[in-house]
Amino acid sequence: MTKGNINVSVENIFPLIKKFLYSDHEIFLRELISNATDATLKLKHLTSIGEISVEYGSPKIEIKIDKEGNKLHITDQGVGMTAEEVEKYINQIAFSGAEEFLEKYKEAGKDTGIIGHFGLGFYSAFMVASKVEIITKSYKDEPAVHWMCDGSPEFSLEETEKAERGTEIILHMAEDSTEFLEESRIRELLTKYNKFMPIPIKFGTKEINDPEFTPKEIKDKEGKETTEPHKKISVDNIINNPDPAWTKQPADLETKDYQEFYRELYPMQFEEPLFHIHLNVDYPFNLTGILYFPKMTNDLNIQRDKIQLYQNQVFVTDNVEGIVPEFLTMLKGVIDSPDIPLNVSRSYLQADGAVKKISSYITRKVADKLKSLFNENREDFEAKWNDIKIVIEYGMLSEDKFFDKADAFALYPTVDGKYYTYQELFDKTKEKQTDKDGKLVVLYASNEDTQHSYIEAAKAKGYEVLLLDSPIVPHLIQKLESSKENISFARVDGDHIDNLIKTEETAISKLSDDEKKQLEDILKDAIPAEKFSVQLEAMDSDASPFIITQPEFMRRMKEMQQTGGGGGMFGMGNMPEMYNLVVNTNSELVGEILNTKTKKKQERLITQSLDLARLSQGLLKGKELTDFVKRSYEMIK
Repeated sequence: MTKGNINVSVENIFPLIKKFLYSDHEIFLRELISNATDATLKLKHLTSIGEISVEYGSPKIEIKIDKEGNKLHITDQGVGMTAEEVEKYINQIAFSGAEEFLEKYKEAGKDTGIIGHFGLGFYSAFMVASKVEIITKSYKDEPAVHWMCDGSPEFSLEETEKAERGTEIILHMAEDSTEFLEESRIRELLTKYNKFMPIPIKFGTKEINDPEFTPKEIKDKEGKETTEPHKKISVDNIINNPDPAWTKQPADLETKDYQEFYRELYPMQFEEPLFHIHLNVDYPFNLTGILYFPKMTNDLNIQRDKIQLYQNQVFVTDNVEGIVPEFLTMLKGVIDSPDIPLNVSRSYLQADGAVKKISSYITRKVADKLKSLFNENREDFEAKWNDIKIVIEYGMLSEDKFFDKADAFALYPTVDGKYYTYQELFDKTKEKQTDKDGKLVVLYASNEDTQHSYIEAAKAKGYEVLLLDSPIVPHLIQKLESSKENISFARVDGDHIDNLIKTEETAISKLSDDEKKQLEDILKDAIPAEKFSVQLEAMDSDASPFIITQPEFMRRMKEMQQTGGGGGMFGMGNMPEMYNLVVNTNSELVGEILNTKTKKKQERLITQSLDLARLSQGLLKGKELTDFVKRSYEMIK
């Protein structure tokens, strides 16, 4: 037996490991299973290239709990190690690496954050174990060896008996880590980190119906015919799927395979995804994965089930910001890449050239997929638009390259249920909706019900009205106006229709200047100036007498602030709601208000007309709505 000291200058390296890594000590199992996987895959590689002549077979990794002995066993059937290799990889490399790591960590300070990063390797075992044993037999014709260390710099190494090739790690659990002797806790960790590891992982056994046993018809004790019960057999309980869908070629998968994998990823998701995008690239970086578009709503809150990031089929995190473009974090699925640096800060990630290329690739791949779906089946794409528009609109807003590509598939729906691409919309509206200054005015509504009368007024003129109702629309139309030439967006209730699209034609008022001045004085006396700015307009005689509007700029800025950004810098957020009251001087009712000799009747006509206009904008509520209803009944008695 060999005894010796691990060659480290930091004598209390084990307490340091425990102290600095303790808050994430569950990762020890992921690390040890990753090592076991590497050892098995190395054996597979060596046998496949003919470098060694041993039988690869069907190796697996086994996790066993010995609660009475206070031990946890991790066993693999990989390449194993010789005494010389244990000395090299465990006593020298692993612990010198540990020392170097901790020295760097101490220098940088705790703020650098090392939780959940790879590279911790074998020595992470000492986060949870008071003593660690390694029993290993190499594929080479050399004796098996037994290594042991109790958390001090001392170790022992001796020959031992072991029949099968491979390595067994035995952790003698520390008093504060006995949670890892609970079956439910280990199962939780295996499911979290190792669900898709490439080597089968056995954790106990389970009983299943014997597939070779066919039940017969038999008679029970009372002589009644019944079916013989199934014969049960005990089999290995394999907790992982070594061949998940993202590791296969798209040509080898059908739609049902993608749907089944989605349910495997998210067992609590009951709705099917709308469609998927298979990522598969090996140059200039290596990346595979499957992204799913789930059904979306206008709720921009963080989704419960997020994209999962893996490195060589080992789960790393579901915080993929900086790797996946922000607008795609609303999707679900898996990304697997060995080329993403996982042990650095998020700010470094965002500046890293390889990560930027990966992010750009994912953006391009998603855009290409959306374009092909649109081209292949436009009708189906239109049917799914409401469920995917949030992602696409957010992408257009946040990623310039995606914005450019989105011209091919982004849709602009109308209140009549038609869908246009930008070019189609431009071609459809340019003749009728170009104003006297040569600018195309795109009309839109955000709510069909509350803006119904305004929509109808626009349609009566032969104008198209879009229905843009997602919460980021104010930001998006701002982007469109700054990116496209000679175009502006106007919400249909932003002004009366003739003011929204000003042509050379101007309506002539029936009222003289003196009458208009008299009408203005009457209205200002009856209408609260702190809420409404009165403006007289000559419109069609059959247009509404009173129309309430809110200036497009002010309303848009307030909306942008509510969804983040925009309005705050202009101080719009704290401003009281202010509306324009547009009064149609050519309306018969307005003429009656002007010519009524009884002040009481005049006030009643103004109040009733104003309340009708407020009602059409959803501004009449509470006591004022109750008074309006009561007054209306009195007027029709």
